[in-house]
Amino acid sequence: MPPKILAGCPTSFHKAYCLKDYAEAVKSLDYPNYDILLVDNSPDDNYLKKIKEHGLPVIKGPYFESARDRIIASRNILRQKALDGKYDYFFSLEQDVIPPRDILKNLIKHNKKVVSAVYFAHNIVDNKRVLMPLVYKLIDKETLSMRPLNDKELWEELELTKVVSAGLGCLLIHRDVLKKIKFRYEKNTFDDRWFFIDLYNLGIGSFADTSIKCKHLILEHQKWEDIQK
Repeated sequence: MPPKILAGCPTSFHKAYCLKDYAEAVKSLDYPNYDILLVDNSPDDNYLKKIKEHGLPVIKGPYFESARDRIIASRNILRQKALDGKYDYFFSLEQDVIPPRDILKNLIKHNKKVVSAVYFAHNIVDNKRVLMPLVYKLIDKETLSMRPLNDKELWEELELTKVVSAGLGCLLIHRDVLKKIKFRYEKNTFDDRWFFIDLYNLGIGSFADTSIKCKHLILEHQKWEDIQK
């Protein structure tokens, strides 16, 4: 059998707007050996019931006042489920990221411990709102400063490329990495940044397949401050 994969993510009622699209996408992945699991950290069970109505396996995660704490706890539940279930990989697929059907086949063929696809998010550059890829190259080893992939790397050099950081929105992680790294955060930063810092400090290479682009169902009006509530 091909390697066994657990696909899923932390979620909450804030992502209800993209539940239908996500359910259709994750249930129709073209791969013969994967399971799905979501961890709902909403304050009540209403969203849990909606997830079940869409035919997705889901369990309840702890609710904390801090959204970061909710997300970290839920993601570490998934990490432990992947390890205890003897999965070869955890496919971290955030609920607002919609991948192509063949993504697992194309990511796993690279035989890497950590490999990402490409998706985009809005950022402010020169007072303008622009779409930027959440995949980054290293600029300086001392400061770990980095830059997003440029247009040539994104649209012309469609290949596997070494990166220093990415989001956790569409990331395939081998169990050997899960054994060594727990999801965490410090101060006001996010767990994806610290996951890749820990990878770098352990000397574990991370990669991105720039030929794989995913849809990112971004709500223009939704802000991180709203999710924290």
